[in-house]
Amino acid sequence: MEIRQITPTYAVSPQIAPDDCQAIADAGFVAIICNRPDSEITPDCHAEAVAAAAKAAGLGFTKLPLTHQTMNAENVAAHRAAIDTADGPVLAYCASGTRSSIAWSLGQAGDMPSDDIIKATSNAGYDLRGLHPQLEMLAQQRS
Repeated sequence: MEIRQITPTYAVSPQIAPDDCQAIADAGFVAIICNRPDSEITPDCHAEAVAAAAKAAGLGFTKLPLTHQTMNAENVAAHRAAIDTADGPVLAYCASGTRSSIAWSLGQAGDMPSDDIIKATSNAGYDLRGLHPQLEMLAQQRS
């Protein structure tokens, strides 16, 4: 498990396993967001298996599988809501952490300067500079 901190209350990771959930709780996280569709992984790591382990570790769990086709305004808003309603730090995962970083970035547009969003994800190892025009457009729409 490779946790990459985006903000003090939001981090991303490549795919996690059910066995990782206790360590995630021990690291201070209170909730997990699954951004990976089950069709991409083996059954032992399907969202249902991770959700059961998360619950056993005392973690909240949100299943929000994202693909290029489903990275839409509704799902970005649901991702943001899952973060905003958590009572502490949240860990989101997908295949590499990129989709979870993009969903967070799009959800922050208009609330954070686009350059700060890009810097936060870059500091965690995700180069999302190509997202800058979309972040700017979303920020204008939301103002």
